[in-house]
Amino acid sequence: MLQYLLKRILIFIPTLLVISLLAFGLSKVAPGDPVELKLRGFGSDQQNVVNAERIYRETAAFLGLNKPAFYIGLSSAAYPDTLYNILKRDHRENLSKLIAQYGNWEQISAYYQQLLEMNYLLQKTSDQLENNNFRSIRSSMQQLLLAYSDIRITSLLEEAETLALQDSTLQSALQGPILKLHSSYEAIKEKARPELLYVPDIKWYGLDNQYHNWLAGFLQLDFGLSYYDSRPVADKMNDALFWTILINGMAILLAYLLSIPLGVFSAIWKGSFFDRSSTILLFILYSLPSFWIGTMLLVFFTTPEYGMDWFPSIGLGNLPREAPFWSRFWETASHLGLPVFCLAYGALAFISRQMRGGMLNVIRQDYIRTAWAKGLSSRSVIWKHAFRNALFPIITLFANIFPAVFAGSVAIEVIFNIPGMGKLTIDAITQRDWPVVYTVLMLSAILTMAGILVADFLYAWADPRVSYSRNKQ
Repeated sequence: MLQYLLKRILIFIPTLLVISLLAFGLSKVAPGDPVELKLRGFGSDQQNVVNAERIYRETAAFLGLNKPAFYIGLSSAAYPDTLYNILKRDHRENLSKLIAQYGNWEQISAYYQQLLEMNYLLQKTSDQLENNNFRSIRSSMQQLLLAYSDIRITSLLEEAETLALQDSTLQSALQGPILKLHSSYEAIKEKARPELLYVPDIKWYGLDNQYHNWLAGFLQLDFGLSYYDSRPVADKMNDALFWTILINGMAILLAYLLSIPLGVFSAIWKGSFFDRSSTILLFILYSLPSFWIGTMLLVFFTTPEYGMDWFPSIGLGNLPREAPFWSRFWETASHLGLPVFCLAYGALAFISRQMRGGMLNVIRQDYIRTAWAKGLSSRSVIWKHAFRNALFPIITLFANIFPAVFAGSVAIEVIFNIPGMGKLTIDAITQRDWPVVYTVLMLSAILTMAGILVADFLYAWADPRVSYSRNKQ
């Protein structure tokens, strides 16, 4: 058994690494700039505009985004090994598109620096030169930061030159820098080196990279900071995990306590009225989506208009922490009744059918007939001999409980406004709070693997004939 456990753990390690690479890769291609998401709500007054670049750099460094993404980089020789130093995501992607066209990073870098200086000059002189032409020139320069098509760039540069010539003040202040910027762009086309795009290149960045730091922090239970409210992700998940474990734990316990005897008796009394009626009822329950049932229960059982104000509405109640414990207990329990039912009825239907199928398969075996022939009691034959060997489908389902309890039921938690993991994940997705989303993904994957391992041990408990070692010839 110990040898098997070690082998499984050794298999889980590369699996976990692959999952971590997938989660990290998804975080890199997720929409939006992480720094901009972190700085959402940042003011637009003049002082903030002046300091925006500095604040952006400081925030990127704080989030560890000023480092290379991975240990190595695979690209063509045209791409520099310092492209990650361009912190703004949209600027970096635009420069990559320019490199893909011309292949000469030296000239592209000079053009980009000239463009940044031009935008800084426009910002610094906005008070003295403010007019319609100036605003149009400033708009053109900002668009150039995201333009990579030759037609588009040339058009914007020529438009800026024309506008500057129409105003003597703008001409004296901006014509020279605009012409210099235009010359920088022409140098890109004249000194293009597209052949470098076909030369492969491997770049080594060492251990101080974003993935290594993220994985090391994750293994130390440091999941980073939320982009939305800057709270530690671990703290946000601790608050939500309690309610998810509570409602899912009660639902799963209720489902197993009811479904196992229901499935056993349905198999024993196969073809009886009880078997047929329970099958029809459970099939109907399993066919009804939980979010629809939850909505119907919320409408009909919590509103006085329908005469069935039996349960409180959404949420967890409004009693303060200073209220007596039992008052808070009954208040919370009354709010959790409907969500627990919605989570339990579907599992009840499915598990009972699996239990029935497992029992039907077992009671046809020869050793069960032999037990009946020996005159053993019905209780002994059913619960001692047949039941344990019919548990394999139930154990397989149990392996999925770990991630289900952690991730929670998204629809039910949202409908009943339960602040659990499911609602936290949905809120994080809508808020683009990716550290929370990918932490949930990673922990769900880990718990899935843990559930599989627990299921293997339960197989051995249910049937001692299960062996984890190969028979030697």
